[in-house]
Amino acid sequence: MKTTHIVQGTWIGIVTGIFLALFLKVIQSFTEEKVYTLLLNVDYIPIVKEYQFPEVIEVFFHLIVSVVLCIILVILYNKSNGFIRNHAILFPFLVNVVIGLVLYPTTSFSDRTPTVTDTTSLFWWIAGHAAYGLFIGVLISRKSKSMR
Repeated sequence: MKTTHIVQGTWIGIVTGIFLALFLKVIQSFTEEKVYTLLLNVDYIPIVKEYQFPEVIEVFFHLIVSVVLCIILVILYNKSNGFIRNHAILFPFLVNVVIGLVLYPTTSFSDRTPTVTDTTSLFWWIAGHAAYGLFIGVLISRKSKSMR
């Protein structure tokens, strides 16, 4: 693993992670759909769920996950010669839509988040993750091209 992959993934993860958090926070403030609360929710993680964290710490947890994901995506992009490299924007988009769909049911573990059957929240949740994935893909493809 190259240091440049880690640096690039970290930078992209922070920028796009902040974007996703702000996007969902704005959506929640205008629609009252608890999608930002869901993003920061850790009620499904044993032991951690017992603690009440300040919002800034919850955002930090989210950014850690975003950075790890982006480092993995950068490495996959840079090591690939096939589908991932040829679909630098589509691949992170698809990965993040799937992640959004997989994570949405965790809402059932908390009374602070939307219900699993809340289709409006699901729409905004997936829209946010789709936009996040597109943003990641654009940054990966542009940054990787400039590093060649």
